[in-house]
Amino acid sequence: MRTAAPGKSCEPLTLIDLLRWRSENQPDHGGYTFLSDGEQEEECLTYAESDRRARAVAAKLQSLVVQGERVLLLYPPGVDYIAAFFGCLYAGAIAVPAYPPRQNRNLLRLQSLVADAQATVALTTGPVLARIAPLFSENPYLQPLRWLTTESIPKGSEADWQDPMVTCDSLVFLQYTSGSTSTPKGVMLTHENLLHNQRMMQLAFSQNRDSVIAGWLPLYHDMARNIRCQRLQPVGLSSCTVG
Repeated sequence: MRTAAPGKSCEPLTLIDLLRWRSENQPDHGGYTFLSDGEQEEECLTYAESDRRARAVAAKLQSLVVQGERVLLLYPPGVDYIAAFFGCLYAGAIAVPAYPPRQNRNLLRLQSLVADAQATVALTTGPVLARIAPLFSENPYLQPLRWLTTESIPKGSEADWQDPMVTCDSLVFLQYTSGSTSTPKGVMLTHENLLHNQRMMQLAFSQNRDSVIAGWLPLYHDMARNIRCQRLQPVGLSSCTVG
């Protein structure tokens, strides 16, 4: 596992290192549990399974995209999103989370995201793809994307994964603002940004390895209006400010 320089810290430098460490040292520990109605457990991912699924998605992505390309994520709430998000990280790709459109709802925002991020691949589920596929012929941005349903990736694919050797300064994902007052703007977040934020929350709430955190917002919810990043690295996007 890649960690900070000796004498400074033994903490992981990337989210990949962090999940890999947990999968090796706490393999059976429940990392993510999805409550379908807020009470009933629908699915639980251990750290080992999270790592395995991430490597499977990453291996498929590595056969399709060049490291550093943007990948659109269109998922309903659930653990499939977790696997796809970490799959992007494990592939060295840049995740672009978005709301799955319902008919024409959110479609204009999605078009803006795809055009601005210059996404080349879209990860989603079979049901979501079946719902939005009829829109492809009318949309010049969605049709050229290479679409991949992650449930179709066979078990065993994880064996083909190659460590992308990203650094703490590598981009993780693009967080877009809602676009309610203007065109959605992308905030570029690195491994260092996210790990620093997690450490701050851990200290503020006195979290430990036994803490359980419940969340009710969709994992692709645009919280960017509350984000202030100290290190934004230009990669050719139209904007890297917070709206």
